[in-house]
Amino acid sequence: MNQPLLDTDLSFTQGTALSEELGEGPGKHGRTGTIHTPHGDIQTPAFIPVATKATVKTLTPEQIRMTGAQAILSNAYHLYLQPGHDVVDAAGGVAAFENWHGPTYTDSGGFQVMSLGVGFKKVLAMDASELSEKDIRAAKKERMALVDEDGVDFRSIIDGSKHRFTPEVSMQIQHGLGADILFAFDELTTLVDTRQYQEESVARTHRWAKRCLDEHHRQTLARAGKPRQSLWGVIQGAQYEDLRRQATRGLVELSNQAEAEGRRGFGGFGIGGALEKENLGTIVGWVCDELPKEKPRHLLGISEPDDLFTAVAAGADTFDCVAPTRLARRGGVYTLDGRMTLTNARFKRDFAGVDEEFGGYVSNNYSRAYLHHLLKAKEFLAGTLCTIHNLEFMVRLVDNIRASIEGGYFSEYRDEFMGRYYAGKK
Repeated sequence: MNQPLLDTDLSFTQGTALSEELGEGPGKHGRTGTIHTPHGDIQTPAFIPVATKATVKTLTPEQIRMTGAQAILSNAYHLYLQPGHDVVDAAGGVAAFENWHGPTYTDSGGFQVMSLGVGFKKVLAMDASELSEKDIRAAKKERMALVDEDGVDFRSIIDGSKHRFTPEVSMQIQHGLGADILFAFDELTTLVDTRQYQEESVARTHRWAKRCLDEHHRQTLARAGKPRQSLWGVIQGAQYEDLRRQATRGLVELSNQAEAEGRRGFGGFGIGGALEKENLGTIVGWVCDELPKEKPRHLLGISEPDDLFTAVAAGADTFDCVAPTRLARRGGVYTLDGRMTLTNARFKRDFAGVDEEFGGYVSNNYSRAYLHHLLKAKEFLAGTLCTIHNLEFMVRLVDNIRASIEGGYFSEYRDEFMGRYYAGKK
């Protein structure tokens, strides 16, 4: 008889349902809630900054906390390559290693293993019309990552050395990294993959998810005394309703079977895969139709304000994306009136704060002219200040969305914010 190992370490408490305001339409799955982890609670909806290599680029953990972030997400692929998950494990896990000491996520590495070989841009939502002939040719060429039934062979982006990830290896790496929330190893597909390949990939990802659950169980037993970790399944299926629903039902069934056997099922679910931006809400809605309400849902790779409103209404609870920090290092900053690029010449003598109405640490202490100077001079402080501002903006936006659901004015807040933010993008 297996020792019972149900998910007593992570749970989700639902708060206000958006359907109380919007009825059973597009917002029928939207809600607030709380994810309870061994290292603290996450109030949802929540934006999760990406600390790819155990750091949010240019920021200290103290500065990340200053933005209001509740948790951070690190990448299994990059930390496996450098410094090695064994090093992070010896340090006490990724939270202790980077001095964060709050809730942490790690992704499975599957996205990077496959996407870095394909060469597509690293965002979940894309417009198929934006795919160039070069993109399509790249998808058809020999890839750096080669997928078979057992796993994926790939080459390191650091030195070109050969490596292999399987579901079991991904679980071993993520257990070594020690995050509160792990993701099952899945196969990344693209918008140029055929319907037949998408079908094969969904079936393969299902089989890999079963292997992840089994290895997660073995690792939990073998690492008794370590903080408990929660494994989340990842739902694929591209833009096909039947495949998305099939994939979701299959993962829920695997989870239920594991729990019936006294083992741990999926503590939550991730929504992944390439999709067109205009279909985001519809696809998240299909998935949430099939998911149990008592499990949290994480949308991988989303951060544009309109996407956040759409995804929250459709039922997503948490989000991660590198876009706010990557944009910041190039001088792009968010404001209530849309994005600005502070490298533009017009900011050379602009002594206003980045967004004085929004406020925040950077807007209250530094001028656009100063940030323009730092960016032009290629000073590292430019990336730090712009990153603090963008993360504070994104975290506060999602906090305000949560407050609007609880207060019953989500629609008004969405329309007011988006009408102003996108006013110049007609």
